[in-house]
Amino acid sequence: MSDNEKIEKTGADAQAAAKPAKAEKKSKKDEKPGFFQRVARWFREMKSELKKVVWPTPKQTINNTVIVIVCVIVVGIFIWVFDALASSIIAALIDLFKG
Repeated sequence: MSDNEKIEKTGADAQAAAKPAKAEKKSKKDEKPGFFQRVARWFREMKSELKKVVWPTPKQTINNTVIVIVCVIVVGIFIWVFDALASSIIAALIDLFKG
């Protein structure tokens, strides 16, 4: 058998194998659940995942809230100081080169 015949045979086999695959895809589409069934399944899965969540205690929530507030205040102070310093430096440079 020549190389061309082998290539043609391989190509024909691939085409024949591809046709049943398309038929299988169509039958799988027919088996796809409806929109409302998928939404209901999504809510059931979400509920089961939420049962696995370890929720913080009220004490941990208050502690974390205080930490966040303190960090926001500290960062705000740093930004305020940097802004005031940069403003004074820019104002000094403008006065220096102005006249």
